[in-house]
Amino acid sequence: MCRLLTIKSETPFAIAPHLSKFSAMAKNSKEYQGHGWGCAYLNDSADWQFYKNINPVWQENFNQFGQTRLLVVHARSAFEDKDITIENNMPFFDGRTVFIFNGELRGVKIREEGRIGAEKIFNYIRRFDKGDTRRALEKAVGIIRKRTRYIRGMNIILVNHKGIFVSSYFTEDEDYFTMRYREGRELVICSAPYPAERNWQKIVNDSVRVW
Repeated sequence: MCRLLTIKSETPFAIAPHLSKFSAMAKNSKEYQGHGWGCAYLNDSADWQFYKNINPVWQENFNQFGQTRLLVVHARSAFEDKDITIENNMPFFDGRTVFIFNGELRGVKIREEGRIGAEKIFNYIRRFDKGDTRRALEKAVGIIRKRTRYIRGMNIILVNHKGIFVSSYFTEDEDYFTMRYREGRELVICSAPYPAERNWQKIVNDSVRVW
């Protein structure tokens, strides 16, 4: 399934080094992560900028990216190798919140608009968001879990002006689906530790974290 990355810092950081590490992780993943990729980042005016490419992230030239204080990245592994178009690449954005997703759900019984399952989940969360993003996320995830026949994994990251909201849930393959993070000069949240780097902490399964 897909790979996720979110970074936040009080001071600007270079985007390219993080994308290089993320792309190496995606390329060497045990599951194929090459169905396109995308990123969202804040510019100097605190406006979101977006970039998406249908090619694998490890084929990208990262020198085009400068600095930011907030970065959200997604490398796609399309469900059953279907609907591989750039319009289906994440991050998704509704004008307020950036959304990325990693998981596999089967037999989901919710009615929602969306081209693919991830977009339907995003729109379903939005339905409950009246200003309290955490509450909306918890409520939507709770209902989805009750109305889904089987969930292999369901990791969600929402980012807006109120914070970074991470929901993690999985029923198998703990090492693959466990989200990691590290804190310090930069907060880095990722699907897996960067290659050859230590001091990462695990986000507990069946939990919601907010930064």
